[in-house]
Amino acid sequence: MMKMYRFLQFLLRGARTMMVLMVLTGLLAGLSSVGLLAVINKLINGAGATSQMFAVAFIGLAVLKVASNFLSQLLLVRFAQETILNLGMELCWKVVRAPYRTLERRGAHEILATLTDDTNAMAWAVNGLPGLAINVAILAGCSMYLAWLSWQAFLSVVILAVLGLLGYRHLYNRVLQSSLAVRDSKGALFEHFRSLTEGMKELMLHRGRRETFVASDIRQAAEALRHHNLVTTKQYLVTDSWTQVLFYGLIGLILLLFPRLLSLSGESLTGYAFAMLYMIGPMWGLLGMVPTLSRGQVALEKIEGLGLALDEGNREGGAERPVAQGAQCVEFSKAIFSYEPKGEDDRSFTLGPLDLTLSTGELVFIIGGNGSGKSTFVKVLTGLYLAQEGTIRLNGEAIATTTQDWYRQHFAAVFSDFYVFKKLLGLDPSLIASQADGWLKTLRIQHKVTIQNGEYSTVNLSQGQRKRLALVTAMLEDRPFYVFDEWAADQDPQYKEVFYGELLPELRARGKGVIVVTHDDRYFHVGDRVLKLDEGKMVEVSNGITRGASHRTSPMLKPVARPSA
Repeated sequence: MMKMYRFLQFLLRGARTMMVLMVLTGLLAGLSSVGLLAVINKLINGAGATSQMFAVAFIGLAVLKVASNFLSQLLLVRFAQETILNLGMELCWKVVRAPYRTLERRGAHEILATLTDDTNAMAWAVNGLPGLAINVAILAGCSMYLAWLSWQAFLSVVILAVLGLLGYRHLYNRVLQSSLAVRDSKGALFEHFRSLTEGMKELMLHRGRRETFVASDIRQAAEALRHHNLVTTKQYLVTDSWTQVLFYGLIGLILLLFPRLLSLSGESLTGYAFAMLYMIGPMWGLLGMVPTLSRGQVALEKIEGLGLALDEGNREGGAERPVAQGAQCVEFSKAIFSYEPKGEDDRSFTLGPLDLTLSTGELVFIIGGNGSGKSTFVKVLTGLYLAQEGTIRLNGEAIATTTQDWYRQHFAAVFSDFYVFKKLLGLDPSLIASQADGWLKTLRIQHKVTIQNGEYSTVNLSQGQRKRLALVTAMLEDRPFYVFDEWAADQDPQYKEVFYGELLPELRARGKGVIVVTHDDRYFHVGDRVLKLDEGKMVEVSNGITRGASHRTSPMLKPVARPSA
């Protein structure tokens, strides 16, 4: 129950004025409903049957009930829609500001499930708040009316209701646990759907793999989800049946037992019966919200388990700072980053300790075999990962959580698992207008893609062509450091010549720091240094001689003449 209270508290945060208006209109609707019950009870029992006052009261309360209900619903729906919008936007901000390693550990399928299923679950919970508030107001008003009729009878009803709610709480906890199982099953199914879309070519080429994957893996995940949904529905129906038994049992006790134990007048007895029957609708509406709120509560727990606590501040923090200008220097001092093993059979991997300096105006090649730590080094270098030990400094300033995003803004990168946005987001329009067409021509892709209104005409291209588009985007970012992770791996020889012979020297001549992960040893003469990663350790390579990495340009490497800016 405390978790549910916290969930409701989260939904209602930051809306105090709106909540006051909603509570007032909801209470007005509830009290007018109670007034109508009292008037109807009086009329049925013959008191004031011919009185004009009761007729006016009936009409006035009916109009007040309709008007206050309309206003309350309007306010609550407006609040719900604004909350849904703010929730979705806040969640997206949390994703892009969360530690990259946290998101990476959770996996793309969990992020997708959070942005779709969990957000929808919380949206449904928010949409149910209007009815929840109205029903609570009506039940509160009816309770006050019952207490006014007979406090002894009301006290008896409260004791019986509390006993019944204890049983309901036990059943509700079972529903909540089943809802958690449903959410986990959906996450597993999302992972298979992701494999289905991303591995379509491999599935098409192998009938056995395709049939086993669909008939076995996807079916098992879908059947697990179906099973947990059925169990949850069954447990909810049991809970609902318990509620009905409890409610009709209370009415039976009122009609059959109370007249013998309590001295209730006929009017009070009729009032109790009418009030209890009138409360059935709001009570079932209130309890009907339990599964929706439970799913929303589970969604909130999943979001927070993902490392995206929505009621906390920005994880990275720190005020926005401009990118440093002029000569830049990145220094690694005994920097270490380690992966923890996922299971008993996995072994940990450690990058470092690294003692290394990279400066603007130099071109450095990074080589190494598979699993040597090249991709990890790129993520640490670009600030996606923070060093767990040692320090990384930019121009002498140590990088921490509060300066991590500022540090990242000094890098433009094309990763091995790159992504190309169709829109050239966040770039200077004047820079796009003056340079974009030139870069498209340099990379021989102007016949495939044009730039109109700040976006590419298409990104539906081959892998190599899309990678060239990613390079165009990086060039337009105009950052102090450029990082390319195996950019030329799937390029034709002519584009490799352009990349190594034209673009990299031009970036260096413009005073950029260029770090290239590559296996193309035929182009090493273009660079200033060649660094090699071997099982997470960095060494410098020069003319076949391997030695400890240094921040100085090797005297045995003779850089090519730099073209003028």
